[in-house]
Amino acid sequence: MLPAQTIADIADELAAAERTRSMVPRLTARYPEMTVEDSYAVQNEWHRRGIEAGRKHVGRKIGLTSKVMQVATGITEPDYGAIFDDQVYENGSVIEHDRFSNVRIEVELAFVLGQAIDGPSATIFDVLKATDYVLPALEILSSRIEMPGRTIVDTISDNAALGAIVYGGNPVAPSSVDLRWISALLYRNETIEESGVAAAVLNHPATGVAWLANKLAQHGDRLEAGEIVLAGSFTRPMWVYKGDSVLADYGPMGTITCRFS
Repeated sequence: MLPAQTIADIADELAAAERTRSMVPRLTARYPEMTVEDSYAVQNEWHRRGIEAGRKHVGRKIGLTSKVMQVATGITEPDYGAIFDDQVYENGSVIEHDRFSNVRIEVELAFVLGQAIDGPSATIFDVLKATDYVLPALEILSSRIEMPGRTIVDTISDNAALGAIVYGGNPVAPSSVDLRWISALLYRNETIEESGVAAAVLNHPATGVAWLANKLAQHGDRLEAGEIVLAGSFTRPMWVYKGDSVLADYGPMGTITCRFS
């Protein structure tokens, strides 16, 4: 493990980059000995400081759960990050593009939990039982660490590159639909850019949530009732720029729109 002071210094850098909308040099270039556990320690320190500053924890995101995302990033295992309330936007929001760095959009499903989920042996059946409803969501990615050569250690330290989420559409009970077959069409400025099916997330999006519950248990934590969990993208990340409009069409589950100003 890196020394505690080094962990704190990296958390300081990332917090400053978030405030100033800037980027920091790649961590693994400066700390080649840095491990995945070190990166979660950095993320936890950043998260702890956010809570102390008055930000409200509302959920978690899971990343890199589909083959298309692993190929896009060159990273071969999932990761997770935290969601604060000031990172959540409603359907139809106008979002400040300059709030983020290297802005991209992913198409996901959000699980809203009615019960806590404990690891370390949670299954998709535990997830489905604990979930109140599932609804469409977009994840806005924001990288505060330089991107070329980045590894999973860099990404996890950067709160798994979460910038914000946008939710909308029609919520469904997980027992009322085969979640594997939920699909979406992703448009930028009225042009279709990406499409995908939720089964791309580990063959079933609830598998990602079960993975997260079990991973959190390794870190002495768990998923709590009321949390929003983004289960992972089933499209490649789509770059968005100032002035772009985004629409995700989930068919019977409705649409999500947002615009970047």
